[in-house]
Amino acid sequence: MRALRLLEWKSDPVLIDVPDPEPGAGQVVIRVGGAGACHSDLHLMHEFEGGQLPWGPPFTLGHENAGWVVALGDGVSGLQVGQPVAVYGPWGCGTCARCRPGAENYCEDPANAPVPSGGGGLGLDGGMSEYMLVPDARFLIPLPDGLDPAVAAPLTDAGLTPYHAIRRSWAKLPPGATAVVIGTGGLGHLAIQILKATTAATVIAVDTRTEALDLALKNGADLAIPSNDSTAASIRDATGEHGADVVLDFVGADATLAMAAAAARTLGDVTIVGLGGGTLPLSFFSVPYEVSLQTTYWGTRPELVEVLNLGARGLLRPDIVQFPLDQAMDAYRQMRDGKLTGRAVIVPSQHQ
Repeated sequence: MRALRLLEWKSDPVLIDVPDPEPGAGQVVIRVGGAGACHSDLHLMHEFEGGQLPWGPPFTLGHENAGWVVALGDGVSGLQVGQPVAVYGPWGCGTCARCRPGAENYCEDPANAPVPSGGGGLGLDGGMSEYMLVPDARFLIPLPDGLDPAVAAPLTDAGLTPYHAIRRSWAKLPPGATAVVIGTGGLGHLAIQILKATTAATVIAVDTRTEALDLALKNGADLAIPSNDSTAASIRDATGEHGADVVLDFVGADATLAMAAAAARTLGDVTIVGLGGGTLPLSFFSVPYEVSLQTTYWGTRPELVEVLNLGARGLLRPDIVQFPLDQAMDAYRQMRDGKLTGRAVIVPSQHQ
């Protein structure tokens, strides 16, 4: 089969032929119907060096995956050949206190995971190939009726990651509250939909790009504000000078973090989701009183079930652009150049 593989750090991946995978005991092989192209893949290609992560190349890219079961290893039950499934991305040990209830994104025994602190497309072979080996059946979530794998694939990260960040702040988002989404691209446009589907908060979108703000309004944002030096003041003006109860930063640069802190309301949440590499100085007077500042990583397996439910009901609709496998690098180049709105999905297989 063909696979888009990262062969070494600081290089572009290449499309090469590799053997078809075969499942061992407890394992499953799926035919890939969709693999999301994530901005973090660009970091993997060009910014990491040997020793920075507990894993490294070579491996097949693609950590947002869905498709159809084609082969079951010995001992696998509860799945059938031909069944459409989504792949839960962060692969933990499965037995620690975090993994047992499904929070494998925060596995506390990564040395006994399939790959330490990684997963398919992150140290092990991912979904940018015709077939994908899933090392344990627990990582597969059956798709609800009516949800196509090409649509489900980006929901496993671009949907799950903002869902987890928003869900943890639900208590601060009653009617009358305001949520701000900074960066309304691949994850941010889904964050807006999640906020509208699961809370009664007013949603303010912030981005530097006019097309991204247009997408935000299309996806339900109540107000779209260009990102500049006066954005925090504009947010405060729109909230009667109170500030935002929850600020979700999907960029994570110095400027956006400073904006988030300046726009937050007392007792609010500021959640950093983006990997922009920025820092936010924290001192007694640097943020409003009792503002909670946190980072999040991905989401839990039970939360993915909830995300897929929202997708099947039409409440969560990723804005996707599909690319065949041999054009995957075109997707990454468009992403790098800021020419993509929404989410690129690589589609190796059109049907089961």
